[in-house]
Amino acid sequence: MARCSTLVSAVVLVLIIALAPPVSAQGAPASQISFAVTVTLAPTWFDPAETPGVITPFLMLYALHDALVKPMPGNPWAPGLAESWTASKDGLTYEFVLRKGVRFHNGDPLSAEDVKFSFDRYKGGGATTLKARVAAVEIVDPQRIRFRMKQPWPDFMTFYATPATSAAWIVPKKYVERVGDDGFKKAPVGAGPYRFVSFNPGVELVVEAYDGYWRKTPGVKRLVFKSVPDEATRMVMVKRGETDIAYGLRGPDAEEVRRTPGLALKVVLPTVSQWLVFTQQWDPKSPWADQRVRLAANLAIDRKAFSDAEYLGYGRPAPSIIPRDFEYYWAPPAYPYDPARAKRLLAEAGYPKGFDAVELGTDVVFAPEAEAVINGLGTIGIRARLRPMERASFYKADQEKQFKHLVRVGSGAAGNAATRIEAFVISGGIRSYGGYPDIDALFRDQAAEMDSKRREALLHKIQQLMYERAMFAPIVEQAGLIGVGPRLAEVPTITGYPFVSPYEDLKLK
Repeated sequence: MARCSTLVSAVVLVLIIALAPPVSAQGAPASQISFAVTVTLAPTWFDPAETPGVITPFLMLYALHDALVKPMPGNPWAPGLAESWTASKDGLTYEFVLRKGVRFHNGDPLSAEDVKFSFDRYKGGGATTLKARVAAVEIVDPQRIRFRMKQPWPDFMTFYATPATSAAWIVPKKYVERVGDDGFKKAPVGAGPYRFVSFNPGVELVVEAYDGYWRKTPGVKRLVFKSVPDEATRMVMVKRGETDIAYGLRGPDAEEVRRTPGLALKVVLPTVSQWLVFTQQWDPKSPWADQRVRLAANLAIDRKAFSDAEYLGYGRPAPSIIPRDFEYYWAPPAYPYDPARAKRLLAEAGYPKGFDAVELGTDVVFAPEAEAVINGLGTIGIRARLRPMERASFYKADQEKQFKHLVRVGSGAAGNAATRIEAFVISGGIRSYGGYPDIDALFRDQAAEMDSKRREALLHKIQQLMYERAMFAPIVEQAGLIGVGPRLAEVPTITGYPFVSPYEDLKLK
């Protein structure tokens, strides 16, 4: 009888343990915070010179590096490595005064020479526009640098001093020249709050607090970024205390975190939008060359149902590829969900039974968006299969214009309507598959227009043309649903930015 009682007690104990709420990460080092991130960690994210017009690299840049000017809590243009700057009245020069005493992680002092070097080697998103408009970068003295424009350009600070690009993020000239670009990616050296410790390619990045960081000594000694592509696994990890922050939660997993005692669901509203690109719309032999077909695709997507299910009502159906919080945004009429009209449009265009669209490429993290599009297109007879890819590979393929059919594209890069149009809409944009001459001409005109009202009118006209031609199929302006474990006392965020930051402000209980 005693043996039976012992067995029953053991079973009850097992059930209590299994059903108990998650415990805090008691075994985790008190001076360490871990992040479960959605993407495969790639060394290309460690080099500010190569950011492809998206927000992902800034997840690492805010730790390892620093910029002359960058968004911070409560200030979209916060002084960083530059303690101040001035612009001439004619809009032709911008001069930055560097903060004194700043050193890179290897001890090299930061100077204007490093700033010029970093700008010269920058080749990421926005590089073409920046370098076409900047006439010269002049070293005035070791603590002062001047940017001289070819003509007045109202968007210089928007392109240079926000995550629209990473051209203002500074690397040490002497070190990069010694180790080369590949060597720099293997062992990056920056001027940020954390220094590089180790990297297991694709799996884990470890950084440690840099005591010499100019702003403040970070409150947490070590940060560990772990690649965990599976969302359910990220949710379980934060529940079990195996990670402190879990990014990229959706629907049921986000709801599970929200209702679990001891955990918190942090909601951020970044300037991240997702959309479908019709890469063949400039090919007269393709069905996608017909505006009616592109409009039909837009009418086949149930944006509200998707947004509500995936983002717990925090996300917003997207009417445009440009986030509604951007300056110079034009609000287009929302596309209704109307598959019946979509079918009629296809029939009018000569495709009453639909057609084979072959495939839809996507970053695997956003496969749900792509699947929602495929399902919607399928209801009106347009058939396509999903082609999911790891993020770094996807962005490389997209920049090289390798996708020949449909592609789900998104961006969380900062900026305004002009920066988004420059990258994705005009001919020759870093991630544009084509363009239209009238839109290109309007873009050139607005870039030189110093009157804000006239410039707004030009940018609104571009967006109206994008809408009338159904150049894209917007999907969603996503919400960031972040699982936060019980060990964290402070979880800082920056308006419009999707990740926890600045890292030096993190605090443990």
